[in-house]
Amino acid sequence: MSASTVQDAVPAAPVAIEGPADRVRRLRVGGLMLVFALLGLGLAIFTKSGKATFQLVSGDLTGNLLGLPAQPVALLLGALGVLAAVAYVLRRVPQTYSGYLAIILGVSFIGAFLCWAAAGKVFPLANQFQGTLNFATPLILGALAGVLCERAGVINIAIEGQFLVGAFTAAVVASTTGSAVAALIAAAASGVLMALLLAVFSIKYLVNQVVLGVVLVVFATGVTGFLYDQFLQEDSAKLNTPDVLSAVKIPGLGDIPFIGPILFNQTVLVYLTYIAVGVVTFVLFQTRWGLRVRAVGEHPKAADTVGIRVKRIRYSAVLWAGVLAGLGGAFFTVGYAGSFTKEMTAGNGFIALAALIMGRWHPIGAMVAALFFGFATQLQSQLQIIQTPIPGELLLMAPYLATIIAVAGLVGRVRAPKADGEPYVTE
Repeated sequence: MSASTVQDAVPAAPVAIEGPADRVRRLRVGGLMLVFALLGLGLAIFTKSGKATFQLVSGDLTGNLLGLPAQPVALLLGALGVLAAVAYVLRRVPQTYSGYLAIILGVSFIGAFLCWAAAGKVFPLANQFQGTLNFATPLILGALAGVLCERAGVINIAIEGQFLVGAFTAAVVASTTGSAVAALIAAAASGVLMALLLAVFSIKYLVNQVVLGVVLVVFATGVTGFLYDQFLQEDSAKLNTPDVLSAVKIPGLGDIPFIGPILFNQTVLVYLTYIAVGVVTFVLFQTRWGLRVRAVGEHPKAADTVGIRVKRIRYSAVLWAGVLAGLGGAFFTVGYAGSFTKEMTAGNGFIALAALIMGRWHPIGAMVAALFFGFATQLQSQLQIIQTPIPGELLLMAPYLATIIAVAGLVGRVRAPKADGEPYVTE
């Protein structure tokens, strides 16, 4: 058989046809991208002439500085962002790779913004990325907890409460035992106990999961606040003076210029976060248990008919999520701040939920969204240090505005698991 005959025998790949709804969505997303692209280009045009200097090593203001011509670089990045937005609107890139255009636009916009802000100044770039990782670590762990729960069909509004209980437990155990390992284990266990309450009332007793989550947050806030007033304040030297985890440098990797000290000279809890992202991604999409979790989150009745024990899978997913949320809470005390204070998590559990939605219920997407929140939070403080004429409160609004845009569907199809929040009753 000739090559031409073989080619004729093989059916041609189907051509993706853009429907009216897809076209409207593409134009909406493309229009939003154009707005940000033109905003980035406008910042570039108004960037002061001179050099933008970026500090590559934390605390080093004499060497390890990167100087760039501020306005030319900003104009180049602004033009690149416009090209990416136009290519998306005109569909010059296959739909499979259209997400890369959004990434190009985001990097270009941030780069142009930093050139505008740092023109004639020294911007602490190393501190910016270090702070981003610090702010994002508990958010990543909380978002991963939300991914496991909601992929199994259980809404976890109680992440904030799990954070609080984990932070409190880690502080007390670390203070009384002097063991960081014991503190992390205790924090994970406390997160599991909170998750057990969520699982029992939502899966067994079919309580409304949103209301239950809010109640658990209020419960955790009240309990930790009461214990703090009654015990920790009375004997803070013994019960609320935990040692903060020390950074552990990974040989070789920690010596990589710029990124080495940021990524590979971290605490054990940050390294556990790296591992958690990979493990949750692998388990959800490459194992039988992960397939069952996703099945009961999408169509529990169909999963039940093929022999999958829906409630058991949901229990296991929620409890494992409790481990991650408890470790996320531990970061606030033994991982970063030290002593526990009332309501110290400051709504980060709800921000983790926002990262979950922005990440489209995927571990990698949730991690990227959490890093975005961390970047914006840290950038607000850095801009105050270099006295940039932009209100810090305006910058803090950016992540929440992006979340609203994501939920509204302007960044593509955002859909929760089909059975998310729906109790299942075995017939």
